[in-house]
Amino acid sequence: MHTKALCALFVPVITAGGLAAWPKADGVAGSLPSPSLREAAVVALTVAAASTAPEKTNSNVAAEIKDDSINLHTAVERGVLAAEFKGNGREKMRAFLTNKTNAPVIVRVPAGQMFEADSNSVIVLRSGEVELPPGKPTQVAIQTAATRSANKVAECAYQISYGSLPRLNALLAYAQDRSDLSNSALQTAVLALTENLPLSAVAKFAAAGSDLPNHFDMTAFRAETSDIVRALLAVREVGLGDSDLAMTVDPQLKIEAMVDPLTRAAAMKYYGIKPETEWEYWKTELLSGNPTTRHYALYGIARFYPAIALEMLPKWARETKTQKILRMSAIQALADTERPEALPILHRLSDELGRQTELGRTAASAAQFLSAHLSKLAANRTAVILRGSGSVAQF
Repeated sequence: MHTKALCALFVPVITAGGLAAWPKADGVAGSLPSPSLREAAVVALTVAAASTAPEKTNSNVAAEIKDDSINLHTAVERGVLAAEFKGNGREKMRAFLTNKTNAPVIVRVPAGQMFEADSNSVIVLRSGEVELPPGKPTQVAIQTAATRSANKVAECAYQISYGSLPRLNALLAYAQDRSDLSNSALQTAVLALTENLPLSAVAKFAAAGSDLPNHFDMTAFRAETSDIVRALLAVREVGLGDSDLAMTVDPQLKIEAMVDPLTRAAAMKYYGIKPETEWEYWKTELLSGNPTTRHYALYGIARFYPAIALEMLPKWARETKTQKILRMSAIQALADTERPEALPILHRLSDELGRQTELGRTAASAAQFLSAHLSKLAANRTAVILRGSGSVAQF
């Protein structure tokens, strides 16, 4: 990076054509490791049996699986099982099953099986099977998702349903062996396909603009930005037309996902942003992005291009003709660089802008936040070093 050649271009944009060129950040993106997404290994069925079945030979077990396996719905319908179901209207269903025959039975719970309780409706996300010993009650946990945003999230009794949602078949088949897809991501994908909800109904972040109103309390179905993006990726990968979904229309999702270190990698994949074009993305967002989210780009630059931000952001903070929200965001974004060099810059800005002004107070608060964060990082590094060098006493 040739700093001298870039400094003159770090002046903030005051009018639409105020900046004719943009510094090119060759090599900067490549020097930062892409954040990895949190992964959750989710088991479709887990069993807490009241007692275990008698020991059997491998050949007997194989024969039972082959000859005696039966679908849950069919087993209940034919009286093979006594069954009660309790669910929370969202991700949890507990089945209390008792094998009424005199031989062990392998019961299959297929993905797509639905359960209902009054106006509530849920669907099994991942298939599984469980062996039930004769006459012994067994509790089985089943992973589900609400198919209606109006579901009441509270434990109650459910009944097996004859309903089906063919539109979800491809998603459920895709999810079967994808333990990296969290419950929340799958739930978001299900509601996107069954009800085509707007982003405002499922996002945890506050919408910057006005969205379609939602008549239900969606608190229980709100998802992290990473889960929303993973849901949309899953819908796209199974060919279900993610471009037709209402939540993809809102431009805020893209920049919210890009600015979040935990979501950035998935967002770049979903939106087709390559490492070599990421800088162009931030430039475009800052110069001509949606007015309600344009200032987010300053935080993205600070987090992923900190060396550039240390030169650029103070100029944006000092430029009196720049919109106040951009000046304040530039100040706060300096703390997001997590660089010690930002501390003296923030202290100077606080003095220059006046500690009695809102901008000056913002600079002082950002300096306090960064100082505390740097101290915490230093303490963590010291703790790691001490643990690594510690010796164990031998007795």
